[in-house]
Amino acid sequence: MEKNKDQAVIMSENNNNNKAQDPNPRFASEGCSVLLDVNDGDRLVFARLSGGAVLKIGNKNYSLKPLIGAPFGSLFQVETGEDGSFLSRILPVKKESSSNNVIDDARDNRELIDNNEAQNLTGEEIEAMRREGAKGDEIIEALIANSKTFDQKFQLSQEKYKLKKQKKYAPKLLLRRPFARSICEAYFKKYPNRIGFLRVDALSLLLTMANVTAYSDVLVVDMVGGLVTGAVAERLGGTGYVCNTYKGNSPPSVEMVRMFNFTDKVIERIVQSSINELSSAKTVSPEENNHQEGVHPSTSDMVEGTPVTAEARVVVDDVVLESKIVKAPKAGAKASKEAIEMWKENGFSSLIMAAQDQDPWALAKDVLPLLSYSAPFAIYHQYLQPLATCMHNLQQGKMAINLQITEPWLREYQVLPSRTHPHMQMSSFGGYVLSGIRISTT
Repeated sequence: MEKNKDQAVIMSENNNNNKAQDPNPRFASEGCSVLLDVNDGDRLVFARLSGGAVLKIGNKNYSLKPLIGAPFGSLFQVETGEDGSFLSRILPVKKESSSNNVIDDARDNRELIDNNEAQNLTGEEIEAMRREGAKGDEIIEALIANSKTFDQKFQLSQEKYKLKKQKKYAPKLLLRRPFARSICEAYFKKYPNRIGFLRVDALSLLLTMANVTAYSDVLVVDMVGGLVTGAVAERLGGTGYVCNTYKGNSPPSVEMVRMFNFTDKVIERIVQSSINELSSAKTVSPEENNHQEGVHPSTSDMVEGTPVTAEARVVVDDVVLESKIVKAPKAGAKASKEAIEMWKENGFSSLIMAAQDQDPWALAKDVLPLLSYSAPFAIYHQYLQPLATCMHNLQQGKMAINLQITEPWLREYQVLPSRTHPHMQMSSFGGYVLSGIRISTT
């Protein structure tokens, strides 16, 4: 009986350790990456949660500690207390808006004159209300009550006025989970050149045309910061392998993979190996192995002599982190000798290339022989001509069939009663994707 009890205690301790190692992915835990959406898309900021991390909204810094333990999708609002302003979690309330049934309104804004005299409430009075602990909604109601022209505004203009004041006096923060779509959209909106102007619909085309499914061994040429590598690993879900290949001795950075909050099981399935190693399947010494794993940041990635990762470059101006923080496990370990031998014999099941600064044909002629016969491939490039040249060479060499170049097309709509129309500002270009199926040349 005592032995059984001891075994039960040991098993419960092991289960507790496993739970501590693999936190619930539905909740934001300390050390995990999050995507912060400020004021409904006005700002998108990546951050790694810790007790000392702060986010600057307006002219003030707010601690991100209240976000730890909250479920993804939670909404936070700036509140004022005795110790100053802080982020407080709120429950979204669905208000019955009159805009759902837009009626004929005789009012318009033609007679309104913007001379900065319509508001009776002064800045000093607003600051006094803040010091007294007034909430943002109370300040907005006071601004509306003291406005001379609010009642004369058109119905939709009144809603725009409330939204403008809400963003200034009661900013809101949405806690979003970083995954392939949200990361791609955030980078495309703020830093599109870092991901080769790869739009989210082009990324989905790559995954679909390469037939990325569970238990696949996918060969990836990722020179867009690790976005493609992370998207493939996310779809595989800890099955199969993602092998990031490259030319030369130094692999490109895949630091963006850390934002996905992958478990150790998924991280182990992300490996890297050079094209020469996969072609010759030769082993390397431990000294060469350590040398190839070390990636030295370039001078442009240094800030005051300190290396800055791709993730840190996004948030360096917005989020200040404490000195000691839990770091995510690093992806992209060296592929084992057994795995390389297996891929040498059987080939990879699919290929995805996203190399904005490289010639697609120069890479394709080296990596296509690494695929198994009848394996699909998808190649992304920002411009059409490099893919057209690559397609022509593949046809001439009879290396692939079913070759086609696809231009993704995406249009976002605003859907509101009596105001449904395409967005005024949108992306008109999403690059091109060359897809095909590898065949035997003999």
